[in-house]
Amino acid sequence: MPWQWFWAPDYWMARAVVQHLLGALYLLAFLNAVNQFRPLLGEHGLTPAPRFLASAGFRRAPSVFHLYYSDRFFAVLAWYGVLAGAAATLGLVNALPLWASMAVWSTLWILYLSIVNIGQIWYAFGWESLLLEAGFLAIFLGPADTTPPAPVLWLLLWLLFRVEFGAGLIKLRGDPSWRNLTALYYHHETQPMPGPLSRAFHHLPRRLHRVEVLANHGTQLIVPFVLFAPQPAANVAAVIVIVTQAWLLLSGNFAWLNAITIVLAFAAMDNRMLGWVLPVGPPDTAPTPLWHRATVLAVTLGMIVLSYWPVRNMLGRRQVMNRSFNKLHLANTYGAFGSVTRTRYEVIIEGTVDPDPGDTADWREYEFRGKPGDPSRRPPQIAPYHLRLDWLMWFCALSPSYGRSWMTRLLKALLHNDRRILNLLRHNPFPDRPPVFVRARMFHYRFSTRAEHRATGDWWVREHVDDYVPPVSLTDTA
Repeated sequence: MPWQWFWAPDYWMARAVVQHLLGALYLLAFLNAVNQFRPLLGEHGLTPAPRFLASAGFRRAPSVFHLYYSDRFFAVLAWYGVLAGAAATLGLVNALPLWASMAVWSTLWILYLSIVNIGQIWYAFGWESLLLEAGFLAIFLGPADTTPPAPVLWLLLWLLFRVEFGAGLIKLRGDPSWRNLTALYYHHETQPMPGPLSRAFHHLPRRLHRVEVLANHGTQLIVPFVLFAPQPAANVAAVIVIVTQAWLLLSGNFAWLNAITIVLAFAAMDNRMLGWVLPVGPPDTAPTPLWHRATVLAVTLGMIVLSYWPVRNMLGRRQVMNRSFNKLHLANTYGAFGSVTRTRYEVIIEGTVDPDPGDTADWREYEFRGKPGDPSRRPPQIAPYHLRLDWLMWFCALSPSYGRSWMTRLLKALLHNDRRILNLLRHNPFPDRPPVFVRARMFHYRFSTRAEHRATGDWWVREHVDDYVPPVSLTDTA
């Protein structure tokens, strides 16, 4: 049979798992946009999307919002993404005819691409491109009554390979702490947004930290090749990826990076493996029409051509991480933590209603939802959700340039008690009237020792280092 090589009947369960979980991640991403895009990028946001659209042409930033943008129109499209993602999660999209299933997955990809391409600094994260690339490939997987196309599953594994192998290479080439196995002496404490177990991970014995780094190198530099091996080796490789990503999910908050990497790993598992945990009977499947097969082959050939750029990047001496080589975010290069910070700094924003903004004033702290602030507060579990303002605050602590385009507008919004911005925060210390002055200060943070935690109950110990933004009033931000 000439098309026998094209089909993967032993992977219909893998396809189903990938589609259901990818739908859930789309739902999460669009819900994130519903909650956060307009305060950050709306008509009156910190970096307004309409202003960006006026300066960036369609070729620079392909987006349906070039046709029209308003906050209300954005909300309509974002809520469509939530509902379509929910339908995919529940398997409703899989019950549609082939053309209709492809149409739903295509609109999800086009809409999220439209958001990412105008999202500016708030959407400049590797997991955005990762979701877009995986979402694009999902368009061609076919619904439940079709036989899974093997080339699309191979492309999903090629995507997983680039995620893992690229991350492994950037670590070896970057910070020497990855090579001498000491990176985890610091990482759990200095990562962008620690989770509830991060402090426990940080205080593990240093010998175990070295074993963790060594295991990470094996998982990211050796295991990805085994994903393409015959079964059961590919199943074993997929399980290793899932276990290590679950470990990372427990140790910190990295939005949906770990979750989507786990989703991709399921593409390597055959029915025999997944049947142990999903005891369901096989559906009646049939080959897809010739037009679909031709489309899959064209997409496969296109992805092979586009892969030249990430392969060149991985093999080159000056490897970069999380880079899109085209505006469609296809065939990207990935990686994380090529450098590890040794010391944690946090930007803490405070306000006062006192007319004199000196140190004797009653300064009250704004509490963010995820990032460290109050030393007595245990770091929360946020992932796979993404708190964009909290993440950018971490980058601001590394370099003030990250906040150059929006920090002044943030402080001005706080001086107005802007409800849209305050909804992004956990606590507003001025519920009755806005502050007269606000300021931002830099603190050094470290996890409390076991003895310190027993004595005070604090999760963090912090020390004021410097002023980040001196006290400002509405007059100063006009």
